[in-house]
Amino acid sequence: QVQLVESGGGLVQPGGSLRLSCVASSTMGFRFFTMAWYRQAPGKQRELVAGISIGGNTNYADFVKGRFTISRANTTIWLQMNSLKPEDTAVYYCKANANYWGQGTQVTVSS
Repeated sequence: QVQLVESGGGLVQPGGSLRLSCVASSTMGFRFFTMAWYRQAPGKQRELVAGISIGGNTNYADFVKGRFTISRANTTIWLQMNSLKPEDTAVYYCKANANYWGQGTQVTVSS
């Protein structure tokens, strides 16, 4: 069984920062090769924000380059979000490998 638990969401003013965390666990010694952050805003499709491989290779969506940083230590990943904009408001989800998802954490950017 695989479990992903996100934390760190909340309400922040435009220009502010938040740091999201995701802890992955498995009862079967499962290996998490690729982990990523996705987000879904109301009425929109879920989209990739950033991903990181087990070797530390990263990729980012164009709309967060220079503002967000993904990092990883074993089965925990973080998303440091700086210079937040109202359009970053969404539920942020952690994903592991091809098909394991967390429950999501709400990020709201508003004054």
